[in-house]
Amino acid sequence: MQRLTFLGTGTSQGVPIIACNCEVCTSADPRDSRLRTSALLQADGKNILFDIGPDFRQQMLRQGVSRLDAILVTHAHRDHVAGLDDVRPLNYVQRGPIDLYLNSIAASALRRDYKYIFSPHDYPGLPEIELHEVDSPFTVAGVGVVPIHALHKDLPILGYRVGDMAYITDTNSIPREELNKIRGLKVLVINALRKERHWSHYSLEEALEVIGQVGPEQAYLTHVSHEIGLHSEVQSMLPDGVFLAYDTLEVVIEQ
Repeated sequence: MQRLTFLGTGTSQGVPIIACNCEVCTSADPRDSRLRTSALLQADGKNILFDIGPDFRQQMLRQGVSRLDAILVTHAHRDHVAGLDDVRPLNYVQRGPIDLYLNSIAASALRRDYKYIFSPHDYPGLPEIELHEVDSPFTVAGVGVVPIHALHKDLPILGYRVGDMAYITDTNSIPREELNKIRGLKVLVINALRKERHWSHYSLEEALEVIGQVGPEQAYLTHVSHEIGLHSEVQSMLPDGVFLAYDTLEVVIEQ
């Protein structure tokens, strides 16, 4: 059995957005309040994190997470990696570094932007993270993972398939051969920014097209902005088996 918990389902600004008074940002429905996109997969007794954004600390405290076996990063934009420094308490508890998996482009960006972590140093107390550049199937703490290659406009990014679920966000283009890797899943997580088309993210319509092509038993939409509308209204429009994810939602995936 796998358990997927949505830690955050919002865009880079989160929802509500600072200084916005739209009906979504002022909604009393907790499903309309979204931290930056991230999810936790519990599989074979291991905790695997998808992305580690600026709300990482809050998300770990809210869910009571005390161990991470691996972090799978989709790409190195700030809303997906800005929580790196907050792994330090887990380093102390686990008495060692945390393995982080990503593509070579994202690895280069992290080494540049977080030089204080990844350059040789003798300063105590810094985050301990081991970078692993991946391009083909690999194993995380005994759990098999298949990278899904996609594009965030022109930026190559990774989604990940773990067993019968796949997690893909911040894409607006998935090559056909990569779609073949995610056909017939039990659970697909995919981004759907808003109803209108966007230059680097799938719109709601585009995400539904992908879902229709690959045919998962269930699909969950994430990385959504306030522009998509109220959760209750959007959910009522979606086809059977498709759900607008929200923060703290848990999905059990039977093997």
